Parts: sequence; C-alpha cells; structure tokens
Amino acid sequence: MRIGIVCPYSWDVPGGVQFHIRDLAEYFIGLGHDVSVLAPADDDTPLPPYVVSAGRAVPVPYNGSVARLNFGFLSAARVRRWLHDGEFDVVHIHEPSSPSLGLLACWAAQGPLVATFHTSNPRSKAMIAAYSILQAALEKISARIAVSEYARRTLVEHLGGDAVVIPNGVDVDFFAKAEPNPEWQGDTLGFIGRIDEPRKGLPVLMKALPKILAERPQTRLLVAGRGDEEEAVESLPAELRSRVEFLGMVSDEDKARFLRSVDVYVAPNTGGESFGIILVEAMSAGAPVLASDLDAFAQVLDQGAAGELFANEDADALAEAALRLLADPERRKELRERGSAHVRRFDWSTVGADILSVYETVTAGAAAVAAAEDDRNPGLLSRFGLARD
Repeated sequence: MRIGIVCPYSWDVPGGVQFHIRDLAEYFIGLGHDVSVLAPADDDTPLPPYVVSAGRAVPVPYNGSVARLNFGFLSAARVRRWLHDGEFDVVHIHEPSSPSLGLLACWAAQGPLVATFHTSNPRSKAMIAAYSILQAALEKISARIAVSEYARRTLVEHLGGDAVVIPNGVDVDFFAKAEPNPEWQGDTLGFIGRIDEPRKGLPVLMKALPKILAERPQTRLLVAGRGDEEEAVESLPAELRSRVEFLGMVSDEDKARFLRSVDVYVAPNTGGESFGIILVEAMSAGAPVLASDLDAFAQVLDQGAAGELFANEDADALAEAALRLLADPERRKELRERGSAHVRRFDWSTVGADILSVYETVTAGAAAVAAAEDDRNPGLLSRFGLARD
C-alpha cells in the first residue's frame, strides 16, 4: 500500500505527535508498505529518507504551547506536488484542524483520507471560531481517529462527527530492553519535557522538591529536555539547586536508559494533554509512574492501577506521594509489574494493526464506490483512458 502521512509540526522540534508519526511510518515500512511523510522542517535538518520537507515552520501559540507550523501559498504548492508525486492509496493527516499542512492537505487531496485528532481542549474558542472554515475540508475525511476519549470529545463538541479511539503507540520492547545507567540510579526522580513550557509542570515539581529533600536529602531530580536551566531552579533555595541535574536533550536510546534507571518517573503536567505518551514509555521501561490526575493521564494509567496519581497542580500532594514511593520499594515493584503488563495494549503491534484496518476499510470503500460509478457509467472511464481491465 502507498501511504502518505502529513505531520503538522516541525520535524526538528521533538514532540509527541512527531514521535507518533515517526514510529507509525517506520512500523508500516517494516511491514513492506511504501510510506512518505510530509512535514515542516528547517533546510539544514537531517531527515529520514521517508520524510519530505514542506519548508521552514514558524512558531505559533497553540493549545497552551508554542507549535511550529507551516502554512501559506508556498506550503500549499508543496502539498499539491507531494500528493501528485506520491499517488497514494491513502493519505493520513494528523491534526487537520490546526493551521498547518494537515488542513492544506485536506483541501488538496482526492481519494481516501484518514485523520487523527490529538488535541484535547474542551474550551477551544479558536476551534469554534474556525468551524465554518474547517467544515468543508473535514467533510472530505473518510475516517477519523482520536488518540484518546478526551481528544474524541474535543472533536465531537467543536467540529461534530465522531471518531474511533486508537491510542498512541510505543515500541514497548525498545524501552523494556534498555540497560540502566548507573549514574542515574539511586534515589532518583525523573522528569522529561520542555523545561520552559509551564503546562509540562516542572514548576510544580520544583515547588514540591524542598519538602522531598527535607525528608530525603540524598534524593536527586534528573531533568531531560531543552530550556533555560537557570530559570528552572531560580525558585529553589540556593543550597538545594545542586540536587537537580540537567541532562539537556537526550537521544531515544538515552531516554530509554533514563526511564530504566530512575526510581520514580514524575509527570506533573497541568493541562492540555490528550494522551500522555511519556507515561507509556515510562511504564514500558519499568519506571514506577507518579502523575497529575489529568483525565487523560488517569486513563493511560488505568485509573491509578498502573501508576499513582496526585491532585493536579498540588505541590504538597506531589511531594507526599513521591516520599511514599521512594520509601516503599515493594510498592515501586508492584507498580513496575502492573505497568509492564498494562502497557502491552499500547505496543505498535496492536496500535499499528488497528490503524492499518482503518486504511483497508477506507480504501476498500473507495474502490467499491468507484466500481459502482463505473457500472452506472461504463463508458465514462474509458473516455478518459482510465478503464479497468
């Protein structure tokens, strides 16, 4: 099958949507499908052979974050050329309601279209205001996927229609087989995320840290991600700042080793999350997870059975929960075992097969419609040189 996938966000800025698209493309390539991904990317960005650049992206505030998007006449021309050259059996657009390549592809594409909605934002004024612009494009979509019930709810409430829920996927074995790094072991809390993006929750964790260190002064917080490190610790007393170690951006291999090493992985995100791919990665690596009680996180963690939850934005609750876990190796072992079993439902072997079933359904439907039209107009296709044998 010839599969075209449209990524809305800049390929060179790591994020959950980009990782999902990358892994999905590589899963299908591994099955023998012909896959091309169209994505915004800076000119000097090294790209995998299956990624086609749609040009430089620009930063735009979006869903409580800053997304790097690509839009405009030049982008539209590149979308049309990619669609023409690709001759895809199915085009899979991610975030078609964002002002980026997905929406442009919706307008330009013909044939079977699948769309995945990642965003969870129940009060999106922008999406409501844009409904009339989006409606014509979204009506062309053959099948809709939402990565969680909360992303599905956003779609239903703002844009109408419905979607099948298929979660984000993870290569579970990649994380499970990683070797721990001894330098990251021993009374460690872990955090991965953009340091200077408040909704990722690092300020909440920093606020909780003095209480944790007062009881367990040997504890370290390991932080992986890009951002201003000095600004991140400025709320901490000076004598505690050495207990925070910044690792900067880490490779996929080091991320897996990081998650295999820490005693507790903390996800203090405050909102705007529709799924929580990092939680799945942490469980895959066997890290006990402590997360804010966002609806999406609670769903991923099986309502607290596969990881512990604390009240969102409550630094005291985070500190108390972290102290309990650090002091209780048996509870951490229990969470590792439950998480490792629960996470199998998110493996690409399951998620990829479900997405492929959607592709097969829409392509079969398109073929059936074409056959019916051919039967009604037997001379029509032959007049255009398109008659089937």
